[in-house]
Amino acid sequence: MDEEQRAARPGEPAGLDRRAELSEFLRTRRARLKPEDVGLSGYGRHRRVPGLRREELAQLAGVSVAYYTRLEQGNGRNVSAEILDSIARTLRLTEAEHAHLMHLAKPKQHKKKAGGGRAQQVRVPLHHLLDAMDGVPAYIIGRRSEILAWNRLAAALFGDWADVPAAERNWARLTFLRPDYRDLFIPWEEKASDIVATLRWEAGCYPDDPRLSALVGELSVKSEEFRRLWAAHDVKEKRSGVKRMHHALVGELSLYFEGFKLAADPEQTLVTYHAEPGSASAEALRLLASWGVDATRVEQG
Repeated sequence: MDEEQRAARPGEPAGLDRRAELSEFLRTRRARLKPEDVGLSGYGRHRRVPGLRREELAQLAGVSVAYYTRLEQGNGRNVSAEILDSIARTLRLTEAEHAHLMHLAKPKQHKKKAGGGRAQQVRVPLHHLLDAMDGVPAYIIGRRSEILAWNRLAAALFGDWADVPAAERNWARLTFLRPDYRDLFIPWEEKASDIVATLRWEAGCYPDDPRLSALVGELSVKSEEFRRLWAAHDVKEKRSGVKRMHHALVGELSLYFEGFKLAADPEQTLVTYHAEPGSASAEALRLLASWGVDATRVEQG
């Protein structure tokens, strides 16, 4: 029995299979590299596999083919950080992908204690902080993209999550299973891709989390789009950027977002949205702020 299976409580689903995650991640990263990307354009025209062959990657990374093959089969036991760094450079991994590879190949023992049995709690002062940010849509998310707390303007922008059952207050579930969220984001596919890539990141950090495994299983069954994006093994840890949205009441908005890890609880992130001063989006936010939660009721009515 794998470590992930032993970690699950009776009656709970086992966590994700870390060895399978490592194997598929390396395979998909290798497949996306063309030989000419790494100076191997003369290596034959008739190739049976997409991307680099294992022996080509092993040679470029300075390891034996047998060693790399074992690693790609999910056996990362005793692999050194130096070898992983060399493979990451050869595969041209991003910073987030490099960290994900390290999490999968050399999991930290202290991560395994976080099985996710207890409900995540937001400290009372943070609720007060959210309420004080009356001109800025803001919310706090925890593990598995769970929405834990939000302010009045976030409810006006995204919909009043107080009307959503607690178990469904989850960005992944809302994005893939609620048609109104498909209409909110422009383009929806970008939001969906970001959500899945973030869950992939968490899967590397917490492969033994049975609730994360259950979420992935549920969405894989209910959404073909989630299933396709999950199979791509893309990884991101997106902390800032721009989101375009179409709100039924105020029309199109272009908002900057920032994510702040909370020092007292690194598993929680404060996310804020703001518009460029003087822009049409800023005026739209001001209008939403004047409506408050009633904006969602006007929209539904």
